[in-house]
Amino acid sequence: GEIFVSPDIAICPECKKELYDKNDRRYLHPFINCTCCGPRLTILDSMPYDRVRTSMGEFPMCEKCEYEYTHAETRRFDAQPVCCNDCGPEVYLLGRKERGADAIRYTRKVISEGGIVAVKGIGGFHLCCDAAKEETVARLRQRKKRPMKPFAVMMKDLDVVRRECETEPHLEEILDGHQKPIILLEKLSYPFNETKTICDAIAPDNPKVGVMLPYAPVQLLIFTYDDGIEMPEFLVMTSGNTSGAPICRDDQEAEAELSGFCDCMLSHDRKIRIRADDSVMDFYEDKPYMIRRSRGYAPLPFMVSTPYQGQVLAIGGELKNSFCIGVDNRFYPSPYVGDLEDLRTVKALRETVGRLETLLEVEPEIVCCDVHPKYNSVMVAEELGLPVVKVQHHYAHILSCMAENDCAEQVIGVSFDGTGYGTDGTIWGGEILLSDLNGFERAGSVMPFLQIGGDASSKEGWRIAVSLLYGMTGDREKTSEIIEKLELCTKQEANVQFTMADRKINAVMSTSAGRLFDGVSAILGIRRKSTFEGEASMALEFAAEEYQKNRLKNAKKMPEIPTYELLKEGNDRLLLNTGSLIKEILYRRLNGEDSDRLAYIFHQELARQITASCVKIREQSGCNKAALSGGVFQNRLLLELTDHMLKQQGFEVLKHQLVPPNDGGIALGQAVYAMAYLDRNRNK
Repeated sequence: GEIFVSPDIAICPECKKELYDKNDRRYLHPFINCTCCGPRLTILDSMPYDRVRTSMGEFPMCEKCEYEYTHAETRRFDAQPVCCNDCGPEVYLLGRKERGADAIRYTRKVISEGGIVAVKGIGGFHLCCDAAKEETVARLRQRKKRPMKPFAVMMKDLDVVRRECETEPHLEEILDGHQKPIILLEKLSYPFNETKTICDAIAPDNPKVGVMLPYAPVQLLIFTYDDGIEMPEFLVMTSGNTSGAPICRDDQEAEAELSGFCDCMLSHDRKIRIRADDSVMDFYEDKPYMIRRSRGYAPLPFMVSTPYQGQVLAIGGELKNSFCIGVDNRFYPSPYVGDLEDLRTVKALRETVGRLETLLEVEPEIVCCDVHPKYNSVMVAEELGLPVVKVQHHYAHILSCMAENDCAEQVIGVSFDGTGYGTDGTIWGGEILLSDLNGFERAGSVMPFLQIGGDASSKEGWRIAVSLLYGMTGDREKTSEIIEKLELCTKQEANVQFTMADRKINAVMSTSAGRLFDGVSAILGIRRKSTFEGEASMALEFAAEEYQKNRLKNAKKMPEIPTYELLKEGNDRLLLNTGSLIKEILYRRLNGEDSDRLAYIFHQELARQITASCVKIREQSGCNKAALSGGVFQNRLLLELTDHMLKQQGFEVLKHQLVPPNDGGIALGQAVYAMAYLDRNRNK
């Protein structure tokens, strides 16, 4: 029959009340749960979901817990992880003697004194410290080698959230619901209280902060306990891992990877079977817009109307990996796995695939992966001994958006992201694909440019800027003058770039929208390089949003639109005239125009070019549905401008909601393609 595996569910209000009731036998019990809440997926060995097939099978129930477990009139009837202070798992400190209450008190003392601790939760370890202490957060950044990437903050309760962030009822409903994801909220510029607020080092140069509420009993106990220690009302709660590795889930991994980051480690002896990072969510038009789908959501399936039959495995992308298992018309995306450049993550992927196949009782007939010949995800797919079907990266993005919207008809897919391997051997990333379930036609793209420097170019936007400028002028001397005025790089660095471009050394033609954003960010003096993926592009978006928010609404008219051709005819497809747009941006920048305003114009014009290309393709194909996908559409300003312009032209626009637009969502697209492939071949 149909199998549904429950995600992990945040602590419910009743259990929370009992947790702090001195007369309740589960008073301050770090593992309190009931039929309505508690760990599910992360403790599960196999189906059906019974205690003996979970990691709680190691803990025999006491007489009282067994009575509750077996009697239908109790709140804990058939609650598989049921336990109490007498019979359940226990918390303890790694490398120290403290256990139980003493371990929690010591952990709280370390945090209150400005220390950093690792805390084992439901799906893995977090690194935790006082989010108001600039010095402590800076120390964590230094130890984790994470200079700028935002940290998530766990706030004590909704009152604290309201004091620190802009929030609305529809946000609070999910923030305090049974999934409790991290939600990106606007920081309040001037908090209305005089107590310490979250420090700037949490999310440097970022108007938003990722906020979640405590969802595991042990997290509540870190905020509130009976020991008289004064605790902060907000804590950094970031994934416990070294850069690129999966989240640590057991003592051995934590001691090997996290001991250099923290002052103590609070662990427990309930084993985690499947890792589950926190889910991360933005909102668009008052609806969820998923950035990372994991704890609380995975592995709930997406369903399509097409009556498929079969079982498939889609291995997902190389970065932000999650995989997907398809069974007939149900598609089960896995929890977030991580970046497969790290072999520890590759190992975690193999293991989690095996576990989820067991839980769903699936034996896939085929496996689907990317077309890139050197991806570790492709290696994992090819070693499974199953027939392999390969799908182009940007097409998989569009298929994932189609599947989430249960669309089986042709769409004009706008797939904008960093990089993906193109069918012509070049780097793709700004693609307009006329797509259906059988395949796609590359109907348009960003104007190609030379991407020089391999992996370095994705971290150093100045390289892209130099390449764009050199491509524009074709003259070393002229380009050098512009580079000097913009302070992009040294003369020596520029000359190396010119030589690499001329001789085509480590240089490949690219249509990457993500790199285009990085290059414009550098030209406008906003960010020359990135310390984490997407940093320069995010800074460009924030500058544009700042202009939109503070100046555009007070302006008597919109920024004047440059006059240029929006599109050009390429040999085999339409080209978005990004070359002329960047020339215009550069000209205005050199004439001293405000960079925030130019950042907004760049977003506005890119949206106009996308819309114009969709209109042109509609004239040729008759297709009136557009689908927006790819990591660049995490940029809410570009999403909003493109969505509104397409709707003004009469398009039906498909967008993501609970599937990430980034590479964390492509496994769903791969799985649907694999299922359609099986269907076609059966009918031959």
